[in-house]
This record gives sequence, structure tokens and C-alpha cells, in this order.
Amino acid sequence: MEWYHAGDARPTVLPRPPMFPARRPVRDVPAVTLCFKRSFGLCDRDRFRNYGVTSLSETIDLLINARWIIPVEPAEVVLEHHSVAVRGGRIVAVLARDDARSRFRPAETVELPDHILLPGLINLHTHAAMSLMRGIADDLPLMRWLQEAIWPIEVKHMSREFVRDGTLLAAAEMLRGGVTTCNEMYFYPGAAAEAFSRAGMRAVVGVTVLDFATPYASDADDYLRKGLAERDRWRDDGRIGFSLAPHAPYTVSDATLGRVASLAAELDAGIHIHIHETTQEVKDSLAQHGARPLARLAKLGLLGSNVIGVHAVHLDASDIDLLARNDCSIAHCPTSNMKLASGIAPVTRLLEAGINVGLGTDGAASNNRLDMLQEMRHASLLAKVSTLDATAVPAHTAIRMITLNSARALGLGERIGSIVAGKEADLCAVALDRIETRPCFDPASHLAYVAGREHVSHVWVGGDIRVNKGLSVLQLNDTELLAFAAVWQTKFGS
Repeated sequence: MEWYHAGDARPTVLPRPPMFPARRPVRDVPAVTLCFKRSFGLCDRDRFRNYGVTSLSETIDLLINARWIIPVEPAEVVLEHHSVAVRGGRIVAVLARDDARSRFRPAETVELPDHILLPGLINLHTHAAMSLMRGIADDLPLMRWLQEAIWPIEVKHMSREFVRDGTLLAAAEMLRGGVTTCNEMYFYPGAAAEAFSRAGMRAVVGVTVLDFATPYASDADDYLRKGLAERDRWRDDGRIGFSLAPHAPYTVSDATLGRVASLAAELDAGIHIHIHETTQEVKDSLAQHGARPLARLAKLGLLGSNVIGVHAVHLDASDIDLLARNDCSIAHCPTSNMKLASGIAPVTRLLEAGINVGLGTDGAASNNRLDMLQEMRHASLLAKVSTLDATAVPAHTAIRMITLNSARALGLGERIGSIVAGKEADLCAVALDRIETRPCFDPASHLAYVAGREHVSHVWVGGDIRVNKGLSVLQLNDTELLAFAAVWQTKFGS
């Protein structure tokens, strides 16, 4: 990891802590210089300090001055005393703080003197409305949890209002934890889209597909018809996108999976599906179809670079080979997998195979938090203990998993996921100004292993403030959100 320190006439490069050693001139690190030139659009070496700056006294909307910036691109870099300039919802430049103050005239300036500024976090798999069922059925394995608790409640209470209220509650929770984008899978996708839009959050909403009836739809055709109509309705929204979301191989037939594959190719849409979550799922697939779930999906033409496979806990070498050859992404949900005793996904083997791995929370009913900083810590620690390798999933890798890796899985890697000029200003600030966060020798380490969502101070989506000094900036207040929760708790108890 390289550290860049602002404060001299030219930037200097500091080796990795534990303590700051003597500085070396920039000429000693031509490779890093070239990396910055490529990422920030520099024209020549003499302009190394001015990432993306083209004129003096340039008017911008927002200037954020931070103690540390972890841009994610370039990899394993921490910038100290740098700034991010934002105009029109996009990042204009990343540069030394003193240069930013002399070169820009911001309409607003935010000082983050003891903070890490990083890309907005991305929750690669969730069922947002299930926040209303948080804690309703704990300490059960997956199929008992679904069949004895979750599905009966959904049959009785599922409605557009249920999804809207639960998604609003989840969006507020996620935003306060630094999450600016989520990948959603649940019923009534239009209601979910409305809730995310009202909260000011970015989301990819899944068109859920099942082969059995629910209060939302009667059969696979009905799920697709209703979901695609909502996709058309939100077609021009810049923050709300849609994917196709067949629930799982064990709930969707070959015919329906084949149709989803065809529609995804026709619409250039992503596919979001649970895979290999439990050993029983794999055993049942072998008994019923004569193939492991991923092999069956490959035969049906469903695997590709547009696919996000969720969980992927029980994989053998052939499964990993299929994922790698088809350029699929994986949404690893470590906390949910632990809580349901589903197992530990082989994340280290997936990464070694070149497979893109992001992180998700799953729903609040099986987690029971929508806390991506917790997921990052759990992912790193589980990788270490499951392989007996303390170097597995180090801090910067874990940070990349909840930012750029997840953005790329969603097909949004050119828009979000790193702090680079030209990308949308989805940003998150984490304060390290409390006693439990001091001293700080390595901010990336602190982010992965020390900080919690309670340390998130500011969140921006497309340059718009969503959390300011730990308080939500929403179109509805906590009183309304708590009222939603109380109403549904009463209904469930009746």
C-alpha cells in the first residue's frame, strides 16, 4: 500500500505504516505516478498534483476536504490531506487540499478533519422489505426458517404497502450505514423502486420470478409481466435500475430459467439468483436434475458476465471453474450464512480463480442488520479462520469488495465504486475521532477492523447529501419510520 501526503511543494510517497518514515520524492515511484495519471486523467508528470484540474478559480458545487481518502482506484492507496471536488453530481477532481483551496470556488465546503472518505458502500444482495420481519424467526436453518416462519407471514401479509414501508425502513438504515446502492430482490418491485427513490438511494431492483403463486403474482408469466411493466415505468430514472431475479434453481423450472436467460440477453439485463446456499440444495438438484445447480444453469444458458450468484457457499472445483469461465460475479453474505448455519463460502478460492466477489447483507430477517461495515469485517475474518491464513482477504481487498467489486457486478463500475474524476459522487465519510478509534496507524485497517456504522458521519448520492453528521436527510423522519414498524409489528401479532 502506498500513502500520499499533501503539504509539500510536491506530493511525496510514504511506505506503509506502522510509523511514518522519511519521505521519498515522487521520482522514486514512476509506476504509481503512471497509475495516478491513468486513473485521474493527467496529461503530464508535472501536473501530478492536480488530478483532473484544468483551470484556476473553477466554480464547483462541493469541495470535501478529508484527512484520508481511500479512492479504491488505484488499488491499495491512501491519500492524506486531499480533497474531492464535485460538480453536477460528478467527481471533478481528486487533489491535494491546498491546491484545491486555491483552484476551486465551491458553493459548499465540508471539512472532515478526522475522517476517511471512501466510495459509497454497495449492498450486493438484500431483500429490503424484510426489515419488517427482523427478529421474527431466529435460530433456525434455512428451509425451516422459510417454510415455518417467513413464507406463512408473506402469504398472509404481503402487499404493496408492506414492501413500500419495509423498503423505506431499510433504505434509511442502509444510508445511515454508508450504503448508497443496493441490489434488491423481493416482491412488488415498483413499490420498492418508489421507496428507494423517495429515500434518494441508488438501487437495482430485481424482477423476482417464481414458479408458484404468492399474493403478488400467480405464476412465472405473471411475475415477469408485472415486473417488466415496472421496469418500463422506471426506464428513464438515473438512479433506479432493474434486473431479472429468478429466486433460486430450486424454486424455478427449466422452462422459466431458459426464458429468463433469453429475456436477459434481449434486454441487456442483469440476472440476480441464489445459488448453492446449502448442502441440501445441491443434493436435491443432483437427485432431481442429475446435475449440480450451477451445471444445470450453464446447460440452460443462464451463466454469463451479467449474472450475480448469491451465497455460493457449497462449491466444488467444477462449480468454481464454471463461474470463472462464464465471468460470473458472487454476492457473498457472510453474516446471513453464519446465522442460518449454511456454511462458509470459499471466498479465497473464488478470488484466486479471478472471480469477482462483492458483499451483501441478505435480508434483515436473516442477518439481522443491514450493515455493510459488519459484512466487510466478517468476510475478512471468516476467510482467515476458514483457511488458517491470516493474509486472506486483507483490508484493502475487503474494502474493494464493498465498493468497486460490487459496482462491477452490477454493471456500474464505470459510474460508481471508486473516487475517480468523471464518476458519480457517491461518497461515504467515516469519523475516526472517538476514543475507540484511536490511535490510528493505518486508516484502511481501521475501516476494515475497527470502525462500525455508528462512525459513519456523511453520505452523498450523486453529490446530494443523504446523511449529515450522522443524521439522515430524508423526506420522512424517524417518527414516521418508527410508526411504520409499529403498525406492521401489530399486524404480525394479530
